[in-house]
Amino acid sequence: MPILKTSHNRRSFLKTSALAGGGLMLNFCWFASCQSASEKEVVHPPKEWFDFNGYLKIADNGQVTIVSPNPEGGQNIKTAMPMIVAEELDIDWKDVIVEQAPLNTELYSRQFIGGSNAIRAGWKGLRMAGASARHILREAAAQTWNVPIAEVTTEAGVLYHKLSGQSAGYGKMAAAAATLPIPKEVALKAITDFKIIGTSKKNVDGKKIITGKPLFGIDTHKEGMKIAMIVHPPAFGMKLKSIDDTAAKSMAGIQDIFPIKVLQDDFERQHFDTCTFLEVVAIVGNTTWEVMNAKKALQVQWEPFKDYTEERTYYRQSKQTITIPAGLENTSDHLAKMTAKKGKLVRKDGNPEAAFKQAAKVIERTYTAPFLAHNCMEPMNFFAHVKNGKAELSGPLQKAELTEQTVAARLGISVEDISIELTRLGGGYGRRSYAHWVVEAALISQKMKAPIKLIYTREDDMTGGIYRPAYQATYRAALDANNKLIGIHINAGGIPESPLYANRFPAGAVDNYLAESWTINTNITIGSFRAPRSNFIACAEQSFLDEVAEAAGKDPIDFRLELLENAKKNPVGERNDYDADRLAGVLKLVREKSNWDNQSNKVHRGVAAYFCHNSYAAQVLDLTIEEGQPIVQNVCSVIDCGIVVNPDAAANLTEGAIVDGIGNALYGHLNFKNGVPDKNNFDTYRMIRMSEAPKKIEAHFVQNEIAPTGLGEPAFPPAFGALANALYQATGKRFYHQPFLGNERVLG
Repeated sequence: MPILKTSHNRRSFLKTSALAGGGLMLNFCWFASCQSASEKEVVHPPKEWFDFNGYLKIADNGQVTIVSPNPEGGQNIKTAMPMIVAEELDIDWKDVIVEQAPLNTELYSRQFIGGSNAIRAGWKGLRMAGASARHILREAAAQTWNVPIAEVTTEAGVLYHKLSGQSAGYGKMAAAAATLPIPKEVALKAITDFKIIGTSKKNVDGKKIITGKPLFGIDTHKEGMKIAMIVHPPAFGMKLKSIDDTAAKSMAGIQDIFPIKVLQDDFERQHFDTCTFLEVVAIVGNTTWEVMNAKKALQVQWEPFKDYTEERTYYRQSKQTITIPAGLENTSDHLAKMTAKKGKLVRKDGNPEAAFKQAAKVIERTYTAPFLAHNCMEPMNFFAHVKNGKAELSGPLQKAELTEQTVAARLGISVEDISIELTRLGGGYGRRSYAHWVVEAALISQKMKAPIKLIYTREDDMTGGIYRPAYQATYRAALDANNKLIGIHINAGGIPESPLYANRFPAGAVDNYLAESWTINTNITIGSFRAPRSNFIACAEQSFLDEVAEAAGKDPIDFRLELLENAKKNPVGERNDYDADRLAGVLKLVREKSNWDNQSNKVHRGVAAYFCHNSYAAQVLDLTIEEGQPIVQNVCSVIDCGIVVNPDAAANLTEGAIVDGIGNALYGHLNFKNGVPDKNNFDTYRMIRMSEAPKKIEAHFVQNEIAPTGLGEPAFPPAFGALANALYQATGKRFYHQPFLGNERVLG
């Protein structure tokens, strides 16, 4: 039985003596959530609630509410996190309901989502929240019954002293627990004793979602609310020159039209303060339709801007000065720059120069990928009401805790005077981390002295950044006369970010290894996109390894396993950031589950395996060619992400990642001509269609007792490589440039 120190302080653990009738409040600075409060039917409504930490309230009738601090973006943490709390609390899941917390940095820390890190970062804290509340309830029962606490047990929300035959529900002991000191350490359940974790529970918002209940920011409607939209420059590299609003301002329902400067020139930007256009034009009116019509009538003149620099602080630690170049950029120019760019040394093992000079065979291949738009189903939106030095905000947001500080600085008010209500995200995976539109909404409300809801049209969102960068990677392999791999050289970079992870596989598995990296500045704004950087480099790496395996005359899985055996027994270098045994483990299991060694002649198969976000994923993809088009018949996926909290939700998340990866690999791309994106809506930006999704996806998870790691992103990168390798088997042609089936060539 593990023992966990609570190590509480003012920020992580606050205790108050009761609300109206005397209760307990223990505010843990961690994570949680459970089942939607308004959706739960209460047969006997409670007379009193007793608050146990910032996550947990227990009613006198035994009903439990677990509060979810983190935004819900579809990854199902609003169900998984409360499951962890409920497990350690030892409560019956049917007695648990859920509430979404607003932003509250006094009660919670890291109140955001990103990097597939929510469950991983919250694992201990969530367990501590449930275990601490259970401990205090047991202690209250022990004192009430005058028995040793060691003899008090719990089950399904009931306290027992079996020797005397006494029992009581949690609700009956809540008031007594309020008088007790906070434990300095708590005992956690043994993993083998889990009853809730590891079982499948339905999405707590599922019924609301399918019945169209208002859960999303776009659903927000408040009395007196005005609708606002913005107009931004039509091309990257341009800025506002002048406005002629004569016609637009006279149209029915239009309240005002004015420019706003999103961030001040001297503002010290943090990691997620990326802002595409520093000055935009705001249009405010009574209805969405009226504002959209006024946008068409508005006459705005734009002009090119000059080079400038901005200083960025990454996670309030390292600072970096970035040059934003002037000019209207073109995709054709990007290709020329990428081809000519030289890389800087990042890692070198052995003597790669000699290995390539002595090689009997050298294989060299270059891979490219274009800019991609996030295309969240719910366009960017936010509600703001700024009045009397206070700001009331509400909407879909990934990094509320960080955004609050930016809004406060721009409005010139204290963070204590800002409240942010968190709604469900209608898509995110990075896009809703860069919350310039929240600042815009607040500035418009401040100017109008009225509540407003800012709405981006699809065209606003798709043409205004923030994109997945464009990438290129050149891989070289040196083979000796016996077709043994003796050297690897990677030269990778992008606009404006490099995709290289120099210390990941195959680093550590090859005696002679060289990795070089480069970047090219741009005024096209980029940001996190599902599995940042990995979403490209995994495809390049896994496609190349497949080609090298073929040249070496080896089975693709055997070839990877041999390299991983080298990394396990005789690792090269000291900075390898993956566990060779776990990466080999998912490959071995996917071989078994996909029946790899007994392949059917009717399908063409590709394999890929990759480590990212602290998890390991391998996939085997089967496809056929029908009427000249690839049809994905099946994807067999194996993931090692430690303990799986909610198996059904984990399978759903895996399936979504695979479909998303296949769609982007086949179709996703965004080109630029004179700074203008060539697509602005779904009629031209090709997305995967329902009929093109795999006919079947098998999601398997390695069973172990390792604490949970990432899951929202790890299944995404391997889909690109597995698809590319299967397409080769089907067509005899290697696919080096994404999208594989685009209507036109992108970056090469």
